[in-house]
Amino acid sequence: MTNKSSTIITTNDEPESVNYKPPAQKTLQEIHELDKEDESLRKYKETLLGPGVDPNVPNVLVTRMSLVCEGAPNPLVLDLTGDLEAFKKQHFVLKEGMEYQIKISFKVNKEIVSGLKYVQQTFRKGIKIDKSDYMVGSYGPRENEYDFLTKIDETPKGVLARGNYNIKSKFTDDDKHDHLSWEWNLIIKKEWTD
Repeated sequence: MTNKSSTIITTNDEPESVNYKPPAQKTLQEIHELDKEDESLRKYKETLLGPGVDPNVPNVLVTRMSLVCEGAPNPLVLDLTGDLEAFKKQHFVLKEGMEYQIKISFKVNKEIVSGLKYVQQTFRKGIKIDKSDYMVGSYGPRENEYDFLTKIDETPKGVLARGNYNIKSKFTDDDKHDHLSWEWNLIIKKEWTD
């Protein structure tokens, strides 16, 4: 008895050329402007895309930075919509050896933004001692703010760790758009108040 095996031969080993060309990318504002005289289509687009946004509003608006620390006697919050220069004269106080997280609150207003990052450089007596990059992610426009929390970190302990730290923060994305940069100060003490 002979075992016959059939072989399937594919004659199309090369990929077919497809004549598909993706349409040009449109902003949400451009999509809202299309067919705006058609009331039912306008309402449908608002349901899917949300209401049109003021073109003068930035796409990414960073609103607040908070230090989340369970034992802190007072809230540690910076309003990033105000005078950023004033933060250079103020400071947060953290007790040594405490666990904390940085929380950034932001809004995306118009377009999907990809690859958001929070970058932080820490200086002590004018010398850079640390740099941290945190991948925040990609976000679409919505009415409510987003919150991003860094991983849990611990303030250093000991006499040498206590003192003033200057921190330069930046909220950026994959396209190198600098959405906001600000400086702030941190003092590490043995106790919350000493």
